[in-house]
Amino acid sequence: MIWMYLCVCVCVCVHTSTTPLLLLPLHALFLLTSISLLILFAEVILWWKLSWRAGKLLELQLMDVKIETTSKVTDHYDVLEKLGSGKFGAVHRLSHKTTGQVCAGKFYKGRGAKQRAAARKEIELMNFLHHPRLVRCLAAYEYSAEIVMVLEYVAGGELFERIVDENFEHTEVNSAHYMQQILQGLQFMHQQDIVHLDLKPENIVCMDRSGTDIKIIDFGLARKLDPSCPLSVMQGTPEFVAPEVINFEPVSLTTDMWSVGVICYILLSGESPFQGDSDAESLALVTEAQLEFDESFEDISEEAKDFISSLLEKDRRHRLSCEKALQHEWMVAFSSPDTGTTKTLSKHKMKKFLARQKWKKTGKALQALKRMALSSKHEGSEAFNSPSPGKDVQEVKDQHAPVFIQSLSDQTAARGSTAQLTCIITGFPDPEVSWLRGGAVLEEHPSHVKKERRGNGLYTLLIEKLELQDSGEYTCKATNSHGEALCSARLTVSDGDLH
Repeated sequence: MIWMYLCVCVCVCVHTSTTPLLLLPLHALFLLTSISLLILFAEVILWWKLSWRAGKLLELQLMDVKIETTSKVTDHYDVLEKLGSGKFGAVHRLSHKTTGQVCAGKFYKGRGAKQRAAARKEIELMNFLHHPRLVRCLAAYEYSAEIVMVLEYVAGGELFERIVDENFEHTEVNSAHYMQQILQGLQFMHQQDIVHLDLKPENIVCMDRSGTDIKIIDFGLARKLDPSCPLSVMQGTPEFVAPEVINFEPVSLTTDMWSVGVICYILLSGESPFQGDSDAESLALVTEAQLEFDESFEDISEEAKDFISSLLEKDRRHRLSCEKALQHEWMVAFSSPDTGTTKTLSKHKMKKFLARQKWKKTGKALQALKRMALSSKHEGSEAFNSPSPGKDVQEVKDQHAPVFIQSLSDQTAARGSTAQLTCIITGFPDPEVSWLRGGAVLEEHPSHVKKERRGNGLYTLLIEKLELQDSGEYTCKATNSHGEALCSARLTVSDGDLH
């Protein structure tokens, strides 16, 4: 290009007798044009590189995670301090040995075939959950007896812990903003026909320590729904679980919406709508589904209360979907720019709620130790039933005969279907529970009769592939050292479909 320009200049001088100095303006114009073209070319190259890198990064983030079986997590990551633990195992902070990227590692403790299958299922489901409001799975390892899932690191801590911080302003508008984000993440899950089934405050975390953006975490209980195969589960946290879960009825996408309603109730008032003195009482309160707005809601808008009421409907068919919840007038009002009159909400009850949650975790551990101590005593020992000098009087006071918090209900079911008889029992020491039919003990049969128990006092009798001869009266009998309790219900098997 420069040689062509010089040739043009020489020709102009020869044919027009022009001195080279008179061509200076032409030189300057050429120089400026060349510089501009070079800058433009550099910008194009830079834009292309940035776009390529961004595309590769997005591709990496959205790629399906395949479980690595030829190497261990420690081959690629340094395992640092423990961040938390639960029934599944423990979560540690990780640092990538090459890039230094900070991640979280979920180490599954279950070594049985069932636990390992559940871990693989969670990893598989997370390949469907690429959304800004959902924590992302980055890698997974299965080596020897260990399964580890590498997750996006979310450094902000639990949302409710952030709210009670003295430097954080808690308002109804902020609460609506949090609920909007929860619904956005949940909406994406529901669009994939995936239910979370364990939404609770501990599973809503802040992305950093200063902002207000949140993510949903922990998909260990999540399931993908199949319209042709109804799903019934017995899992979740008592205060946040929906009535259909307790009743062992098929779950749906709106099962999550009940939990959203409970979270919103606590977020605005600091109180849990269905919290009892025990897990069994909480489950009983959920099945009653009696919702009240006490003095804690005096400063809360009617739109917010209607939002909560529309979610905490006992009949799941009447609950709002994610789409309808995002269109609710409370959500619409949140987008209004006029938020100057919003009143700051009290954090006192929220602090008490968090303290109770921590106390419950500690109390369950102490209760487990107490039961281990009681079970180690010799049968027939007088010290078991009567306090001796120095004995823990509170231990004796807490003991009581079994009580049915929720009784069995009469049922009618079609031939060939499955019947489920459920009750909730409290008692200490833990009662021994047996099922009877016509006064005779009912034995389990893998393909017909199954007995199930949850640690929160929920007992269930499942009778599959019903026949007419299964009709009759069924009794649940609970017994401990302080007495016994009985509860009965009648099962009627119909020869034909029920509508």
